[in-house]
Amino acid sequence: MFKFLLVLHAIIAASLVTVILMQRSEGGGLGMGGSPSGLMSARGAADFLTRATSVLATLFVGLAIILAVIAAAGHNTAKIDPSLARTPPATGQLAPPAPQPTTAPAPGAPAAPAGNSAVPLAQ
Repeated sequence: MFKFLLVLHAIIAASLVTVILMQRSEGGGLGMGGSPSGLMSARGAADFLTRATSVLATLFVGLAIILAVIAAAGHNTAKIDPSLARTPPATGQLAPPAPQPTTAPAPGAPAAPAGNSAVPLAQ
């Protein structure tokens, strides 16, 4: 049922795009010539395309809501394959601390006061 509604939703979406692209931006419809009265006159085409757009848009939104409800209800139950799942690292193990370089200050260079992190040490 879900797949059928999904295919129907795609068809409605494609139809909606087609109907929207057929309309003129000024609202003139297909812009075809012909008799002033009738279905496919400029005014009749505009009315038909406007109505078709509103009907297709309503169907599109309604079907999107129905598909969301069906998907949330779990009718489309897809199981996740855990065969490639990685195990998380153990929380008790930490990386060893990086060794700190021990360099003595150059001869005659002033030493930085202890506890003052703003002053760089002489290297």
